[in-house]
Amino acid sequence: MTLEHRLRGRQGGHVLVLSNSLGTTQELWARQLPELAERFRVLTYEHPGHGESELPGRPCTVEALAHGLLALLDELDIDSASFCGVSLGGMIGMALALEAPQRVDRLVLSCTTAHLGPPEASTERARTVRTDGVEAVADTVVGRWFMPEFSRAEPETVARFRAMLASTPPEGYARCCEAVGAWDARERISAISAPVLVVAGAEDPATPIEHAELIASRIPGARLHVLEGAAHIANVEQAKGFTQAVLEHLAQEVAA
Repeated sequence: MTLEHRLRGRQGGHVLVLSNSLGTTQELWARQLPELAERFRVLTYEHPGHGESELPGRPCTVEALAHGLLALLDELDIDSASFCGVSLGGMIGMALALEAPQRVDRLVLSCTTAHLGPPEASTERARTVRTDGVEAVADTVVGRWFMPEFSRAEPETVARFRAMLASTPPEGYARCCEAVGAWDARERISAISAPVLVVAGAEDPATPIEHAELIASRIPGARLHVLEGAAHIANVEQAKGFTQAVLEHLAQEVAA
């Protein structure tokens, strides 16, 4: 399986992997990349079935997505990296830290969950997307991504993200959606040993703050940072605060 990816930033710097939310592309990180690329060698990539990334023949699980990322790190000769993921990306970060702890230096888990809830909603959304395309769920999904105030202040940004979502290949979206629905790591994440920062959007309706609190309470030493005025795509809505929190958490790697 080949994953579309891009490496940029500081040559020879510590590698930082950025992992997208479901239905987004590497553009998700546009507001973080200028500062992050000054300090790190930044790897962005597309999930299977998104962009030009291949879709595997077998069903997707979060663990399989983590192994796909490990294969990409092997391909690029990256022995270890720090990791920052939003939503599905955060789930992949947790799975990566559980499956291959020696490969993960530090973790930022943003607007994500160890268990979304009963899988029926994700299964139904996947069924709708396979039948009617991602356009059929776009308004509902984007309504969870951004607060009304942000939508009024930056309608062009919201429109761009809606178009990004609607252009996602249906089967790729559906497979990853099913992976999200099946994910349940609540009883396992206490084994994560990497230093963890959990970032939550105070107004996130997709993964409410209680999900972040559970993660932070169960991973030893994890810290919780809540961004006010943010829904699910907090790194876009509150870009400055998000980027600063990430840089502070990764400061040890920067110094190294």
